[in-house]
Amino acid sequence: MTKARIAILASGSGSNAEALMTHFAESPGSEVAEVAWVCTNRQSAGVRARAQALGVAESHLPKAAIAEGALLRELRSRDIGWVALAGFLLKVPTEVCAAFEHRIVNIHPALLPKHGGLGMYGMHVHRAVHEAKDERSGTTIHWVNDAYDEGDILFQGEVVLQPEDNADDIAAKVLELEHRHYPLVLEGLIRMAQGTDVRDNTHLKSHS
Repeated sequence: MTKARIAILASGSGSNAEALMTHFAESPGSEVAEVAWVCTNRQSAGVRARAQALGVAESHLPKAAIAEGALLRELRSRDIGWVALAGFLLKVPTEVCAAFEHRIVNIHPALLPKHGGLGMYGMHVHRAVHEAKDERSGTTIHWVNDAYDEGDILFQGEVVLQPEDNADDIAAKVLELEHRHYPLVLEGLIRMAQGTDVRDNTHLKSHS
């Protein structure tokens, strides 16, 4: 069986990207896929150093180049089969969404449809959760389409919040969920697409 080749799109420090790279470098994730490329729209993004440290090819593509089709050309030239967004702050071009329909996923640090959409990322989300006095938060993994955070939901993991939790506390709790579940959900989706054995992992279920 040919391994699926995954590309990660990220704009920041890349802790979720590192979780994915590590997962697919080790068994059993390495049985079905490998992270073949990391792409960022920010030249100074910390994710680049994480990729280099793990021996994964990485590139910087400016926003203008992505808008002009460079991202899709790179994905095709590198024979990428799956795309995972991990804190990617640009809207994915429509042609990329179409070319990778049901093979491009995103992780969002809240329980969509709450606290999603344009401008809702990172600490902006966690502050909104805190200000709303939500009793629960979590992470959502969903298919990517050409609208922010509106693709069909594949998985949600929840965490109970305490009244004394501030935005930083919420962020830490959600990040732990993201690192735990994102690699397993993506592996499960790839196994399903390949028709290989799907173990009892977290794909298509909700967990805390």
